[in-house]
Amino acid sequence: MKNVFGLILIFLFPAVSLLAQKGDLLVKSSDNGLYLDHKVAPKESYYSLGRLYNLHPKTIAAFNKLDMNKGLNIDQKIRVPLTDTNFTQNGNSGTPVLYRVGENEGLLTVSKKNNNVTLAKLRQWNGLSSDQLKKDAKLIIGFLMTKEMKAVTIASNPVKEELPPVPVEKKEPVTPPVTATEDITKKEEKKIAEAEEKSEKKEEKKEEKKETVPPVVKDMRKPSIEGQGYFKSHFEQQVKVMPVSKEETVTSGIFKTTSGWEDAKYYLLMDKVQPGTIIKLINPSNNKAVFAKVLGEMAGIRQNQGYNIRISNAAAAALEISEQDKFIIKTQY
Repeated sequence: MKNVFGLILIFLFPAVSLLAQKGDLLVKSSDNGLYLDHKVAPKESYYSLGRLYNLHPKTIAAFNKLDMNKGLNIDQKIRVPLTDTNFTQNGNSGTPVLYRVGENEGLLTVSKKNNNVTLAKLRQWNGLSSDQLKKDAKLIIGFLMTKEMKAVTIASNPVKEELPPVPVEKKEPVTPPVTATEDITKKEEKKIAEAEEKSEKKEEKKEEKKETVPPVVKDMRKPSIEGQGYFKSHFEQQVKVMPVSKEETVTSGIFKTTSGWEDAKYYLLMDKVQPGTIIKLINPSNNKAVFAKVLGEMAGIRQNQGYNIRISNAAAAALEISEQDKFIIKTQY
């Protein structure tokens, strides 16, 4: 009987450790940005932590200044960085990341300590009617984007739900306004990549039906936003966690997308690089540079043969690239 009870405890211990690890995600800050503390459980590795927190294992190792080849120890404390890849402060869904209010702290102080998240978002996420806060209260300051943890969705306007019902009248239903986010989430980026892939497959079918194909006319519009692009600040945050280690001159082509012309959000396709990584693109003929986000890989698509990367047409226009087919470009990341 004692042996049976001992076996039950042995199997129960890992489960208890896992539950303890899945408590509140309390944010902390350092010179390198916001992060979460994680206590290493049995059989956990850099790769399992990467899946849990939606980060590349090298990013976690670099943030902690650790050697990936040495592995992790049970009960070791690891800092998990909150980056543009796995953390958002613009949407309303995901795994809540919380901040514990200190003594004499108001909502403005909480905002400044957490990437200057807007007061409106803090009020909305936490259902606040006042900016005065109680010590040790836990406030949502953003959302972790991962499939490995339970996600929640917060109504865009919870105050309206408390209003009494409107009498039924013969009127057309009113569609609530859609709240747009500043950053493209991971799901939206996947949709863009899928749309581009479908477009490429349609073009392939057209090529097979026709013996001759007219040359592609490059869109020579100029982005309405000047400078090096929307993702420049994201690149600067990225190099704080993982310094630039690769600089290559590659052969590039162009893919068409409507993104980038108004908001300067540039994208590229690139093999063997984590989606979401920001790449600095440099035109060697004029040294103009922009910053673009990796949408996905190029492998498996016939139109990508002969290219190392493909960049969006808005990025090519910003770099003042005149070639219509292949051209040389420098990459840094």
